Amino acid sequence: MLAARAISSSADDPVSALSLMDIATPIPDSGWSRVQVKAAGLNHHDVWTLRGVGISSDRLPITLGCEAAGIDDTGREVIVHGVIADPAAGGGDETLDPGRSLLSEVHNGTFAEFVVVPTRNLINKPSGMSFEEAACLPVAWLTAFRMLTTVGKLAPGETVLVQGAAGGVATAAIALGRAMGLRVWATSRSEEKRAFALSLGAHAVFEPGDRLPHRVDAVIETVGDATWSHSMKSLRPGGRIVISGATSGSMPPADLSRLFFLQLQVLGSTMGTIGELSSLVSFLEGTGLRPTIDRVVGLDQAASAIGAMASGDVMGKIVLTP
Repeated sequence: MLAARAISSSADDPVSALSLMDIATPIPDSGWSRVQVKAAGLNHHDVWTLRGVGISSDRLPITLGCEAAGIDDTGREVIVHGVIADPAAGGGDETLDPGRSLLSEVHNGTFAEFVVVPTRNLINKPSGMSFEEAACLPVAWLTAFRMLTTVGKLAPGETVLVQGAAGGVATAAIALGRAMGLRVWATSRSEEKRAFALSLGAHAVFEPGDRLPHRVDAVIETVGDATWSHSMKSLRPGGRIVISGATSGSMPPADLSRLFFLQLQVLGSTMGTIGELSSLVSFLEGTGLRPTIDRVVGLDQAASAIGAMASGDVMGKIVLTP
């Protein structure tokens, strides 16, 4: 079968570390299921893997991709949850399992014609949702959903600022936040991307660092160094930053005086659970909300898709179809 794999790493040229190759179709072990991949979402995680972040050379080559939708060997249309927990951990929140991994870190990922995953990692795909839409949910959309609900505990009527308006998590947070009854503000350096954020449901948009009309209840932060100071200064007393990424760097000044004096909260959030994925799908079914897809390309165009993500030339999700 055809697969898009990381065969090496390159911090400066991640696309050069990618290779399309034929590999053996996987056979599932007991307790695992095989899924024929109909669509797979592209994420920053895939770019980081090609840059050599979070993976050692002894695990290469490995098939990229950590989310998908497809059909299992029984004919069931499914969504693939990409967090692989240790079965010995005894259940609970799999994102807190110290032995957990993400597809394409230890086990081959979804950028292939078939993928094998623990059977417990599959949920039913709604009939009214396309494979391409469903493939966008298990990483960016699930991350945003958990940030807004389980971790951020945002309530209707609260104001949330979403930094970096065009990325996968940010676009999901804007659309989900609006559907949840939040007042949603967003930032971007690009006029085009600010307009895109408005089209997703943002009530107002700003350039990074702009003074806001008033302080916000929470900030959805995935950018890191470049926006951290603005995020801290934008919060009301007792407000919270929910952070799930740091694409511009992870060592900003902490601003500890502001943190304790205003009693701010900094909350880390990573991915989501299988239960939260089910709740997200139910929410989308009930509201009719669907992910915004930037483009759908064939697996043979994985290099151009990854290049676009690495350069920031993305508004919404990129989906690969084998």
